[in-house]
Amino acid sequence: MKPAQQLKQQLQHSIGQAVFGADGMIHGLCLALINGGHVLLEGVPGVGKTLLAKTLAAQLGGDFKRIQCTADLMPSDMTGVHVYNEQTHGFELVRGPLFANVVLVDEINRTGPKTQSALLQAMEEGMISIDRETYPLHDNFLVIASQNPYEFEGTYPLPESQLDRFLLRMIITYPDAQNETRVLQTYDRPGGGHAGRTGPAAEVTVTAELLDRTREQVATVHVAAPLYQYVVAIAAASRSHPKVSLGLSTRGALGLMRCARVHAALHGAEFVTPEDVKAVATAVIAHRLILTPEATLENIGVDAIVDAIFSQVDVPREQLSPESAG
Repeated sequence: MKPAQQLKQQLQHSIGQAVFGADGMIHGLCLALINGGHVLLEGVPGVGKTLLAKTLAAQLGGDFKRIQCTADLMPSDMTGVHVYNEQTHGFELVRGPLFANVVLVDEINRTGPKTQSALLQAMEEGMISIDRETYPLHDNFLVIASQNPYEFEGTYPLPESQLDRFLLRMIITYPDAQNETRVLQTYDRPGGGHAGRTGPAAEVTVTAELLDRTREQVATVHVAAPLYQYVVAIAAASRSHPKVSLGLSTRGALGLMRCARVHAALHGAEFVTPEDVKAVATAVIAHRLILTPEATLENIGVDAIVDAIFSQVDVPREQLSPESAG
Protein backbone atom coordinates (compact mmCIF):
# COMPACT_ATOMS: atom_id res chain seq x y z
CA MET A 1 0.00 0.00 0.00
CA LYS A 2 1.29 3.45 -0.92
CA PRO A 3 1.96 6.00 1.85
CA ALA A 4 -0.97 8.26 0.98
CA GLN A 5 -3.44 5.39 1.09
CA GLN A 6 -1.88 4.10 4.31
CA LEU A 7 -2.24 7.54 5.93
CA LYS A 8 -5.89 7.83 4.96
CA GLN A 9 -6.68 4.28 6.06
CA GLN A 10 -5.11 4.84 9.46
CA LEU A 11 -6.98 8.10 10.00
CA GLN A 12 -10.27 6.53 8.93
CA HIS A 13 -9.74 3.68 11.36
CA SER A 14 -8.65 5.77 14.34
CA ILE A 15 -10.88 8.83 13.92
CA GLY A 16 -13.78 6.58 12.93
CA GLN A 17 -13.75 5.09 16.43
CA ALA A 18 -14.52 8.50 17.93
CA VAL A 19 -16.42 10.34 15.17
CA PHE A 20 -19.01 8.26 13.33
CA GLY A 21 -19.98 8.64 9.68
CA ALA A 22 -17.17 11.12 8.97
CA ASP A 23 -15.42 9.47 6.01
CA GLY A 24 -15.95 12.52 3.80
CA MET A 25 -14.61 14.82 6.52
CA ILE A 26 -11.57 12.59 7.02
CA HIS A 27 -10.85 12.66 3.28
CA GLY A 28 -10.93 16.45 3.39
CA LEU A 29 -8.64 16.51 6.43
CA CYS A 30 -6.19 14.30 4.52
CA LEU A 31 -6.19 16.81 1.64
CA ALA A 32 -5.45 19.65 4.05
CA LEU A 33 -2.91 17.79 6.18
CA ILE A 34 -0.81 16.57 3.26
CA ASN A 35 -0.93 19.98 1.58
CA GLY A 36 -0.24 21.88 4.80
CA GLY A 37 -3.50 23.81 4.32
CA HIS A 38 -6.31 24.85 6.65
CA VAL A 39 -9.93 23.78 6.90
CA LEU A 40 -13.15 25.72 7.39
CA LEU A 41 -16.02 23.65 8.82
CA GLU A 42 -19.53 25.00 8.51
CA GLY A 43 -22.44 23.56 10.40
CA VAL A 44 -24.80 23.96 13.28
CA PRO A 45 -23.51 23.51 16.85
CA GLY A 46 -23.33 20.04 18.33
CA VAL A 47 -22.43 17.88 15.32
CA GLY A 48 -18.89 16.87 16.36
CA LYS A 49 -16.60 19.61 15.00
CA THR A 50 -14.56 19.91 18.21
CA LEU A 51 -14.28 16.15 18.68
CA LEU A 52 -13.14 15.76 15.07
CA ALA A 53 -10.35 18.34 15.49
CA LYS A 54 -9.27 17.02 18.89
CA THR A 55 -9.12 13.43 17.64
CA LEU A 56 -7.06 14.46 14.62
CA ALA A 57 -4.57 16.22 16.90
CA ALA A 58 -4.21 13.01 18.90
CA GLN A 59 -3.39 11.06 15.73
CA LEU A 60 -0.60 13.53 14.95
CA GLY A 61 0.82 13.36 18.46
CA GLY A 62 0.68 17.13 18.81
CA ASP A 63 -0.84 19.73 21.06
CA PHE A 64 -4.46 20.66 20.57
CA LYS A 65 -5.85 24.05 21.52
CA ARG A 66 -9.35 25.41 21.19
CA ILE A 67 -10.22 29.08 20.81
CA GLN A 68 -13.82 29.94 21.56
CA CYS A 69 -14.54 33.06 19.55
CA THR A 70 -16.69 35.75 21.10
CA ALA A 71 -17.48 39.34 20.24
CA ASP A 72 -14.95 40.65 22.79
CA LEU A 73 -12.07 38.30 21.87
CA MET A 74 -8.82 40.21 21.27
CA PRO A 75 -5.98 39.31 18.85
CA SER A 76 -3.58 38.83 21.78
CA ASP A 77 -5.94 36.16 23.14
CA MET A 78 -4.92 34.10 20.10
CA THR A 79 -1.29 35.03 19.60
CA GLY A 80 -0.05 35.65 23.13
CA VAL A 81 1.41 38.62 24.98
CA HIS A 82 4.64 39.72 26.63
CA VAL A 83 4.41 39.86 30.44
CA TYR A 84 6.94 41.46 32.76
CA ASN A 85 8.78 38.99 35.02
CA GLU A 86 9.89 40.62 38.25
CA GLN A 87 12.43 37.88 38.97
CA THR A 88 14.30 38.23 35.68
CA HIS A 89 13.50 41.95 35.28
CA GLY A 90 12.46 41.38 31.71
CA PHE A 91 9.48 40.65 29.52
CA GLU A 92 8.62 37.04 28.71
CA LEU A 93 6.24 35.77 26.06
CA VAL A 94 3.16 33.98 27.30
CA ARG A 95 2.31 31.99 24.19
CA GLY A 96 -1.25 31.94 22.96
CA PRO A 97 -3.15 28.93 21.66
CA LEU A 98 -1.96 29.48 18.08
CA PHE A 99 1.37 27.92 19.09
CA ALA A 100 -0.25 24.46 19.18
CA ASN A 101 -0.05 21.88 16.39
CA VAL A 102 -3.78 21.73 15.70
CA VAL A 103 -5.93 24.72 16.61
CA LEU A 104 -9.71 24.69 16.54
CA VAL A 105 -11.03 28.23 16.12
CA ASP A 106 -14.59 27.59 17.18
CA GLU A 107 -17.35 29.80 15.77
CA ILE A 108 -14.84 32.03 14.01
CA ASN A 109 -17.57 34.27 12.63
CA ARG A 110 -18.69 35.28 16.13
CA THR A 111 -15.63 37.48 16.59
CA GLY A 112 -14.93 40.73 14.76
CA PRO A 113 -12.71 41.31 11.72
CA LYS A 114 -9.87 42.76 13.83
CA THR A 115 -9.48 39.53 15.77
CA GLN A 116 -10.07 37.37 12.69
CA SER A 117 -7.15 39.15 11.02
CA ALA A 118 -4.81 37.85 13.74
CA LEU A 119 -5.00 34.50 11.94
CA LEU A 120 -3.86 35.79 8.55
CA GLN A 121 -0.07 35.68 9.07
CA ALA A 122 -0.25 32.44 11.05
CA MET A 123 -2.23 30.65 8.36
CA GLU A 124 -0.27 31.92 5.37
CA GLU A 125 3.31 32.09 6.67
CA GLY A 126 3.36 29.74 9.66
CA MET A 127 4.58 32.45 11.99
CA ILE A 128 3.30 35.14 14.33
CA SER A 129 4.51 38.70 14.90
CA ILE A 130 4.13 39.99 18.46
CA ASP A 131 5.52 43.37 19.53
CA ARG A 132 7.71 43.56 16.42
CA GLU A 133 9.20 40.11 17.03
CA THR A 134 8.45 37.11 14.82
CA TYR A 135 7.95 33.61 16.19
CA PRO A 136 7.71 30.42 14.08
CA LEU A 137 4.85 28.00 14.56
CA HIS A 138 4.93 24.20 14.35
CA ASP A 139 5.99 22.70 11.02
CA ASN A 140 2.61 20.99 10.56
CA PHE A 141 0.53 23.82 12.01
CA LEU A 142 -3.12 23.26 11.13
CA VAL A 143 -6.12 25.52 11.72
CA ILE A 144 -9.56 23.98 11.75
CA ALA A 145 -12.08 26.77 12.02
CA SER A 146 -15.79 26.27 12.48
CA GLN A 147 -18.44 28.79 11.60
CA ASN A 148 -22.16 28.95 12.11
CA PRO A 149 -24.49 29.48 9.16
CA TYR A 150 -24.73 33.16 8.27
CA GLU A 151 -28.37 33.42 9.25
CA PHE A 152 -27.48 32.80 12.90
CA GLU A 153 -27.61 35.87 15.14
CA GLY A 154 -24.38 37.54 16.28
CA THR A 155 -22.22 36.44 13.35
CA TYR A 156 -19.75 38.50 11.31
CA PRO A 157 -19.05 37.59 7.67
CA LEU A 158 -15.47 36.47 7.19
CA PRO A 159 -13.49 38.91 5.03
CA GLU A 160 -12.46 37.73 1.58
CA SER A 161 -8.77 37.65 2.51
CA GLN A 162 -9.56 35.34 5.43
CA LEU A 163 -11.71 32.98 3.39
CA ASP A 164 -9.03 32.71 0.71
CA ARG A 165 -6.54 31.37 3.25
CA PHE A 166 -8.62 28.29 3.96
CA LEU A 167 -7.58 25.56 1.57
CA LEU A 168 -11.06 24.05 1.64
CA ARG A 169 -14.45 24.33 3.27
CA MET A 170 -16.51 21.36 4.35
CA ILE A 171 -20.16 21.33 5.35
CA ILE A 172 -21.01 19.20 8.39
CA THR A 173 -24.62 18.07 8.47
CA TYR A 174 -26.56 16.02 10.96
CA PRO A 175 -25.57 12.34 10.97
CA ASP A 176 -27.90 9.75 9.54
CA ALA A 177 -30.03 7.69 11.88
CA GLN A 178 -27.59 4.79 12.07
CA ASN A 179 -24.59 6.92 13.01
CA GLU A 180 -26.60 9.12 15.38
CA THR A 181 -27.67 5.93 17.17
CA ARG A 182 -24.00 4.95 17.49
CA VAL A 183 -23.25 8.36 19.01
CA LEU A 184 -25.94 7.88 21.62
CA GLN A 185 -24.83 4.34 22.44
CA THR A 186 -21.18 5.35 22.76
CA TYR A 187 -21.37 8.64 24.63
CA ASP A 188 -24.50 8.46 26.79
CA ARG A 189 -22.72 7.10 29.88
CA PRO A 190 -21.40 9.41 32.64
CA GLY A 191 -17.97 10.71 31.67
CA GLY A 192 -18.62 10.10 27.98
CA GLY A 193 -17.72 12.56 25.25
CA HIS A 194 -14.47 14.49 25.02
CA ALA A 195 -13.29 13.96 28.58
CA GLY A 196 -14.11 10.28 28.70
CA ARG A 197 -12.72 9.21 25.33
CA THR A 198 -9.79 6.80 25.71
CA GLY A 199 -8.38 3.85 23.86
CA PRO A 200 -7.19 3.44 20.26
CA ALA A 201 -8.43 6.85 19.12
CA ALA A 202 -5.87 8.48 21.45
CA GLU A 203 -2.89 6.68 19.89
CA VAL A 204 -0.53 8.39 17.46
CA THR A 205 -1.12 6.90 14.01
CA VAL A 206 0.32 9.53 11.65
CA THR A 207 4.02 9.91 12.31
CA ALA A 208 6.20 12.63 10.82
CA GLU A 209 7.97 9.94 8.81
CA LEU A 210 4.69 8.70 7.25
CA LEU A 211 3.63 12.26 6.46
CA ASP A 212 6.98 12.96 4.79
CA ARG A 213 6.74 9.79 2.69
CA THR A 214 3.20 10.69 1.69
CA ARG A 215 4.28 14.13 0.52
CA GLU A 216 7.14 12.59 -1.45
CA GLN A 217 4.66 10.29 -3.16
CA VAL A 218 2.29 13.16 -3.96
CA ALA A 219 5.16 15.12 -5.49
CA THR A 220 5.71 12.31 -8.00
CA VAL A 221 2.09 12.31 -9.25
CA HIS A 222 2.19 13.47 -12.85
CA VAL A 223 0.28 16.56 -13.97
CA ALA A 224 0.07 17.09 -17.72
CA ALA A 225 0.21 20.57 -19.20
CA PRO A 226 -3.46 20.45 -20.33
CA LEU A 227 -4.50 19.96 -16.69
CA TYR A 228 -2.76 23.18 -15.66
CA GLN A 229 -4.48 24.97 -18.54
CA TYR A 230 -7.78 23.42 -17.46
CA VAL A 231 -7.48 24.84 -13.93
CA VAL A 232 -6.44 28.26 -15.29
CA ALA A 233 -9.53 28.24 -17.54
CA ILE A 234 -11.73 27.37 -14.55
CA ALA A 235 -10.30 30.31 -12.61
CA ALA A 236 -10.86 32.64 -15.58
CA ALA A 237 -14.46 31.43 -15.98
CA SER A 238 -15.18 32.14 -12.32
CA ARG A 239 -13.91 35.71 -12.68
CA SER A 240 -16.10 36.43 -15.70
CA HIS A 241 -19.29 34.72 -14.51
CA PRO A 242 -22.16 37.26 -14.47
CA LYS A 243 -23.36 36.12 -11.03
CA VAL A 244 -19.91 36.34 -9.39
CA SER A 245 -18.44 39.62 -8.18
CA LEU A 246 -15.16 38.09 -6.93
CA GLY A 247 -13.86 34.96 -8.61
CA LEU A 248 -11.16 32.43 -7.86
CA SER A 249 -7.80 33.91 -6.86
CA THR A 250 -4.44 32.57 -7.99
CA ARG A 251 -4.04 31.15 -4.48
CA GLY A 252 -7.37 29.39 -4.96
CA ALA A 253 -6.35 27.99 -8.36
CA LEU A 254 -3.14 26.68 -6.80
CA GLY A 255 -5.16 25.10 -3.99
CA LEU A 256 -7.42 23.42 -6.53
CA MET A 257 -4.43 21.96 -8.35
CA ARG A 258 -2.74 20.79 -5.16
CA CYS A 259 -5.89 19.15 -3.82
CA ALA A 260 -6.51 17.40 -7.14
CA ARG A 261 -2.96 16.01 -7.00
CA VAL A 262 -3.46 14.69 -3.46
CA HIS A 263 -6.90 13.32 -4.34
CA ALA A 264 -5.29 11.31 -7.14
CA ALA A 265 -2.57 10.03 -4.80
CA LEU A 266 -5.11 8.98 -2.16
CA HIS A 267 -6.68 6.74 -4.80
CA GLY A 268 -3.31 5.29 -5.81
CA ALA A 269 -3.23 7.02 -9.21
CA GLU A 270 -0.02 7.95 -10.99
CA PHE A 271 -1.42 11.04 -12.72
CA VAL A 272 -4.14 13.67 -12.27
CA THR A 273 -7.31 13.64 -14.36
CA PRO A 274 -10.12 16.19 -14.80
CA GLU A 275 -12.24 13.98 -12.55
CA ASP A 276 -9.77 14.59 -9.70
CA VAL A 277 -10.17 18.33 -10.21
CA LYS A 278 -13.96 18.08 -10.24
CA ALA A 279 -13.98 15.88 -7.13
CA VAL A 280 -12.38 18.57 -4.96
CA ALA A 281 -13.78 21.62 -6.77
CA THR A 282 -16.70 22.54 -4.52
CA ALA A 283 -14.70 22.21 -1.30
CA VAL A 284 -11.87 24.37 -2.67
CA ILE A 285 -13.78 26.93 -4.75
CA ALA A 286 -17.22 27.55 -3.23
CA HIS A 287 -16.17 29.56 -0.16
CA ARG A 288 -13.90 31.77 -2.26
CA LEU A 289 -16.59 33.00 -4.63
CA ILE A 290 -18.41 36.20 -3.70
CA LEU A 291 -21.76 36.34 -5.46
CA THR A 292 -23.38 39.48 -6.81
CA PRO A 293 -26.25 41.06 -4.86
CA GLU A 294 -28.59 39.97 -7.65
CA ALA A 295 -27.55 36.34 -7.26
CA THR A 296 -28.09 36.57 -3.51
CA LEU A 297 -31.56 38.06 -3.98
CA GLU A 298 -32.40 35.31 -6.45
CA ASN A 299 -31.29 32.77 -3.83
CA ILE A 300 -28.81 31.16 -6.20
CA GLY A 301 -26.57 28.72 -4.33
CA VAL A 302 -22.80 28.95 -4.74
CA ASP A 303 -22.63 25.21 -5.46
CA ALA A 304 -24.85 25.76 -8.50
CA ILE A 305 -22.47 28.51 -9.64
CA VAL A 306 -19.52 26.14 -9.35
CA ASP A 307 -21.35 23.56 -11.49
CA ALA A 308 -22.16 26.26 -14.06
CA ILE A 309 -18.51 27.33 -14.20
CA PHE A 310 -17.35 23.78 -14.90
CA SER A 311 -19.98 23.38 -17.61
CA GLN A 312 -18.47 26.37 -19.43
CA VAL A 313 -14.92 25.00 -19.53
CA ASP A 314 -13.85 22.39 -22.08
CA VAL A 315 -12.50 19.21 -20.52
CA PRO A 316 -9.03 18.22 -21.81
CA ARG A 317 -9.23 15.41 -24.34
CA GLU A 318 -5.50 14.70 -24.56
CA GLN A 319 -3.82 11.71 -23.00
CA LEU A 320 -2.77 12.82 -19.51
CA SER A 321 -0.61 9.90 -18.37
CA PRO A 322 3.21 10.15 -18.07
CA GLU A 323 3.61 7.73 -20.96
CA SER A 324 1.69 10.02 -23.31
CA ALA A 325 3.95 12.93 -22.28
CA GLY A 326 6.99 10.94 -23.23
